[in-house]
Parts: sequence; structure tokens; C-alpha cells
Amino acid sequence: MSDDYIYDEATGEWVAGGAATTDAAAGGAAGGAADDGAVVVRDSVGNVLVDGDQVTLIKDLTVKGAGQTLKRGTLIKSIRLTGDAQEIDCRYEGIKGLVLRAEFVRKR
Repeated sequence: MSDDYIYDEATGEWVAGGAATTDAAAGGAAGGAADDGAVVVRDSVGNVLVDGDQVTLIKDLTVKGAGQTLKRGTLIKSIRLTGDAQEIDCRYEGIKGLVLRAEFVRKR
């Protein structure tokens, strides 16, 4: 039985036959919660960001394709997390689909 492998759809990995059944039964629900908590987005000073937060830019940023520069101190309201630890999705007047790096913002 040590040569049997089972594809675990939850993790996307091949695991040993005996390990798949015990891992899925023991931590299936906990594993999902751990995956949600695994992506923690932090701003430039280490504050944890969540959906709906307001952030302020700490640096002038040139927006590619918009021909516009967002100045330092610009307030961005109601951010959305993308699932990537360094990217946040937001709206700003005149710019559609704006994605900012978390290292350039500070939580307000």
C-alpha cells in the first residue's frame, strides 16, 4: 500500500494512500480555514488590510495606460483583496481596474 498515491482535490497534491484519508478526515475543514488565513495582506508599516479598508498612498505612483499620476497622500476608499499577498484592487475616479501593490499604501 505504500506505492499507492491518491490525488487530493482540496490541496491539489498527490499524497500517499493512507495519508490522504487520515488528513482529509482530520483536517478537511480546518485546512480550508488555514488556507483562507494563509493570505494575509499587510500595508507598508505592517498593518493587516481587509476588504473595505481605506488606504493612503505613501509614494507618487504613475498609472500605466491612464496617463495619470496618483500623488502621495491620495485617499483610496473601499479596497478589495485579490487573494495575492501584495495586490489590492480598488477604485479611483477616472481609472478603471486599478490594482495597487500593498507596499505603497498605508492603512488609514
